[in-house]
Order: sequence, then structure tokens, then C-alpha cells
Amino acid sequence: MQNTSSLSQPYADGVPPRESAISAVSWAAVFAGAVIAAALSLALFAGGTGLGFLSVSPWGDEGVSAPTIGIGIIVWMLITQILSYGIGGYVAGRLRTKWVDVHSDEVYFRDTAHGFLVWALSAVVSAALLGSALASMASGAAKAGAAVAATAGTAATAAATAGAAGASNGGGMERATDYLTDTLMRSERPEANTDPEAARAEVGRVVAMSITRGDMTPADRDYVVKVVAAQAGVEPAVAQRRVDEAIQNAKKTAEEAKVKAKEAADTARKAAAAFALWGFASMLIGAFVASLAATWGGRRRDTVYRT
Repeated sequence: MQNTSSLSQPYADGVPPRESAISAVSWAAVFAGAVIAAALSLALFAGGTGLGFLSVSPWGDEGVSAPTIGIGIIVWMLITQILSYGIGGYVAGRLRTKWVDVHSDEVYFRDTAHGFLVWALSAVVSAALLGSALASMASGAAKAGAAVAATAGTAATAAATAGAAGASNGGGMERATDYLTDTLMRSERPEANTDPEAARAEVGRVVAMSITRGDMTPADRDYVVKVVAAQAGVEPAVAQRRVDEAIQNAKKTAEEAKVKAKEAADTARKAAAAFALWGFASMLIGAFVASLAATWGGRRRDTVYRT
């Protein structure tokens, strides 16, 4: 026959443990630690910004290099997380009210949870306050990267045209309008006494439009050959060779400019990805440090309480 008294008394001594009527979370201590952590983060951020400006220089032979600046930013970001959340978590652990009749393992867990709450609350408040600014920065960076990739051909065209034929200044629409006007006003026999600057500008617009389209039309090629032959005083065959070489050089320059633009965009993408990953790692380190520091503060609090 099984003893029913043992079933009705599940506790070892027959007396259930006392439970507190209040929550195990000391929100006042958590808020205090989070405010301290946020304030220290802001102060360290300001100090790091000042050191960053002191370390760079617009002069080529002064200041630190870009890789060194990147490493410095990452190191300072880690230092900021460790110091701010370490102090904030420790203060939260010390300010929390001592629990009575609670097992030491449970006390250790609650202290750790308080430190983690300090980190989480500070991170949420920071995200709420800085969310719009960070979103604007991210949007601007994304638009800048897209603009670099999208306008690589336009920039390459401008560079190639300036180097090959001295293209005139102005936007793409204005240059296209000038090109169409030139085609309407073309002469079948360009004269050598034509204004050299006007002829140069016209040839530049033709070359720019040709590079934008990918190749020069036969009509444009024949006209440019005639203008070059008239202005340079050379045979049409020589002028033809010059035009072909100039077009090939312009295409090569444009292609190199596109490759460089893509390489620059890819480098910026990798740098942004690395910075984001290091930011993620620093936040994890901040959470760990805040939790650990809160347990240290709670242990110190209990020690002082006993003495």
C-alpha cells in the first residue's frame, strides 16, 4: 500500500518555498544601467570621432592610412561596447535589491538576466533615437553605390571624350541636343578655314555620342574624317586612320573607367559588409560583458550585504 502522505507532500521538508509577491526584475536598476551605458557610449563615440579627425589629414604625406583608420574604428567600437556595457551592467547588478530565500544558482541567473536587459534596453533606445539617422545614412550609401554603378558609363564617356577629342561641357541631354543640331547643320565639304575651336567642339560631341551608343555610325565617321582632314591638312586616308585610332583609344579608356568604377563599388561593398559584421560582433560582446558585469556586481552586492 503506497503511502498517500508522501504524495500529498511533494517537498522534501513538507513546506513549500516562499515566493516573492513582486517581480524578479528590478526595472529601476535596469533603467539606471541602461542610461549609464547609453551615456558612456555617446561620450566614447564623441571621443572616438575627435581622435578620428585628428588622425586624418587632407595632405597626402600626413595622417594615417585608410586601412589603419578602419582598424582603429573597429577597435574603438569594441572598446566602447566593453566599457559602456561593462559599467552599466555592473551598476545594475549592484543596485538590484537582494533576494531572500533564493538559491544561489537562481540569483546568478537573475543577475545575468539583469545585465542582458541593460544591454537590450540600451540597444532598443539607441535604435529608436538613431534609427532615422542610420536609415538615412544607409539609404544614402545605397543610392551612392547605385549611382556609381549606373553612371560608370557616363563618367567613362566624359573622360574618354575629354582625352580623345576634347568634348564640350554640359549635361547629357544638352550634348545630345547639340549633336542633333550638328547633324542638321553639317556641311558636305568642311572647309579648312572653319573656326578650329568650333570644329573641335563638334567633333568632341560626335565622339561622345558615339561612345555612348557603343560605336560611331558610318555617316558620323565619314564626316569626322572630312573635318580632321580639312583642319589638320592631311590626306583622307591619314585622317581615317587617326579617327579609327582615336575611337579605339576612347573605347579602351571608357572600358577601363567602367572597370575601375565597378572595382571601387565592390571595394565599398566589402568594406560596408565587414563593418556591419564587426558591428554585429561588437554588439554580441556588449551583451556578454553586460551580463557578466551584472553577475560581478550582484556578487559584490551580496558580499557587502553579508558583512
